[in-house]
Amino acid sequence: MWSEVSRRLLAWYGETARSLPWRGIHDAYSIWVSEIMLQQTRVETVIPYFHRWMNRFPTLPSLAEASQEDVLRLWEGLGYYSRAMNLHRAARAVMAEHGGVIPADVVALRALPGVGEYTAAAIASIAFGADLPAIDGNLRRVLSRVFDVSLPVRSPEGERRLLELAQEHLPAGLAGDYNQAWMDLGATICLPKKPACLICPLSEVCLARQHGTQADRPVLPPKKAVPHITVAAAVIDRDGKVLLARRPPNGLLGGLWEFPGGKQEPGEALPDTLRREIREELDYDIQVGSPIGVYQHAFTHFKVTLHAFDCRPGEGEPKALEASALSWAALQELDGYPMGKIDRMISRDLQARANGAGD
Repeated sequence: MWSEVSRRLLAWYGETARSLPWRGIHDAYSIWVSEIMLQQTRVETVIPYFHRWMNRFPTLPSLAEASQEDVLRLWEGLGYYSRAMNLHRAARAVMAEHGGVIPADVVALRALPGVGEYTAAAIASIAFGADLPAIDGNLRRVLSRVFDVSLPVRSPEGERRLLELAQEHLPAGLAGDYNQAWMDLGATICLPKKPACLICPLSEVCLARQHGTQADRPVLPPKKAVPHITVAAAVIDRDGKVLLARRPPNGLLGGLWEFPGGKQEPGEALPDTLRREIREELDYDIQVGSPIGVYQHAFTHFKVTLHAFDCRPGEGEPKALEASALSWAALQELDGYPMGKIDRMISRDLQARANGAGD
């Protein structure tokens, strides 16, 4: 039974659906990769990464067989690196527990690393035709406007209400198109700040538009202040090689390589921060030299200003007390080490400086 909402939505989608490299196919692996990449990342950013990924890892077994280093290097620049780590772990779990076949069952999908309620429902509906709504942040916004939901969308009551509405209007056998139609509507018309109501296919049935509450939907909690931290990093040069530390596999930027250092404490001078951090993390003494540069980056929940310094090594060898591994790398080798955005900027500056010195 089609509702007026689903009829209008799917008619619009049939005429205007975005052409995306993971659409029009029923390959569960490709759909899974795209859904993981699209988490908190814009479509136009994802597309070139998706193409490179599928060229390098065209099948789930090829991903499962890859090294963590290869996976992270290919993901570099896309951010939220735990997504790549979980995708890699999940591919190996599918090989070990499901004979290399991605399960169609939503409960089995949810049991895989990095696959939550939304991703499981998206894969099950798009790849396997399961009659399940897939509700992410975009759909919460669009559904709360179309049905003028006054409940906070992140509350248990709000989540239940949105799920009920999405399920109520889902036409049997068309969940894949239905979910992707909502996604397209949220990405192209029902935008967060300036919804294009005049050209929306649901304008005549949208309750928030009828009530003039578009700007008040969805109901979200107040934004918290974003903390800002200052960090110092050491570029320790020994015989033309610099010291890199690999972060532990779990946590922020897990598994990536970085120039060692850490957070500045209140009242502490940056050179003192570096000496203390290197001693705590590596049981190593260094001499802090000239500044290299200042680098800014915004993570999801905080902002960072990082100061990088040229440093001279101490006696003996550093120890990986907190890092999962250490490596002395020549500048021309740095591109082979997967890094976060700031550390990659430092490595590029070091290479540019070395090339300039050689001119």
